[in-house]
Amino acid sequence: MQHPEPRRTARLRGKAARLVPGARSRARVDVLEAEKTALLGERARLRRRVEQAEEERSRLRRRVRQLEVRDDLGYLFVVTYGRSGSTLLQGILNAIPGYLIRGENRQMLAHLHEFHRLGTAEKREQRRQQRKHDLPVGGSTPVRPFYGMDNFKGQASLRDIRRLALDTILRPTPETRVTGFKEIRWDDEDVERYVAWLRKVFPGARFVVNTRDLTSVAQSKWWAETPDAAEQLAATEARLLGLAESLGNDAFHVHYDDYVAAPESLKPFFEWLGEEFDEARVRGVLEERHSY
Repeated sequence: MQHPEPRRTARLRGKAARLVPGARSRARVDVLEAEKTALLGERARLRRRVEQAEEERSRLRRRVRQLEVRDDLGYLFVVTYGRSGSTLLQGILNAIPGYLIRGENRQMLAHLHEFHRLGTAEKREQRRQQRKHDLPVGGSTPVRPFYGMDNFKGQASLRDIRRLALDTILRPTPETRVTGFKEIRWDDEDVERYVAWLRKVFPGARFVVNTRDLTSVAQSKWWAETPDAAEQLAATEARLLGLAESLGNDAFHVHYDDYVAAPESLKPFFEWLGEEFDEARVRGVLEERHSY
């Protein structure tokens, strides 16, 4: 309910506008100015809201990028054994623009391979039991001891393991085109199954097998204190070369002694990578001291 005093004031102003020449026009101007000021204030408030919305959208976009698994990366893994000169090869690869090849991680992903293998195997077993006993496949209930394992999400497991590895181990930058790591712990006899799994985790993954003169390796560091070093190394190298052969064009073999003596021997390797061979850049890496 409007207070009487404002109404009285309004009537007086109306009378004044009729009595004083031009007063009505001035009053109208005042009203328009007040409306203009209000509209400008509203426009300013709306602009602030738009700016805030843009900031929130940018924040959400950054969050989405963090949650998404990049699908624009190539993957390359260095497969070798200890004291083979693989750290030098790691340096050569990292000198290629857009390459980010991390060092050893003590085969951390092997634990996730076991996680995925057990989950997949148990899903298969639970569904086999369901078919055997004429139960709904994939329909386990809380009364079953392995409730839920019949619906283990294999593809989600692979996707999220890739995301975990990218976020924690590989950590590619926006400029990274190819990433991966070098590792010397490939001595498991089941290495082919593990590599097959890696290729599922990292679509399109390729592997470079690095070898070195085994007599020199057997005399280096801990190998020199290992009684059967020569036999162990020979068996490991044979297994890794067999792996390379089984991978076909997705694997390449380089030999440390060859590229140290003649860097140009890496040209076929760079062609396989699809990268330009810059001999000066490679020689620059060779001049730096690297661990084996």
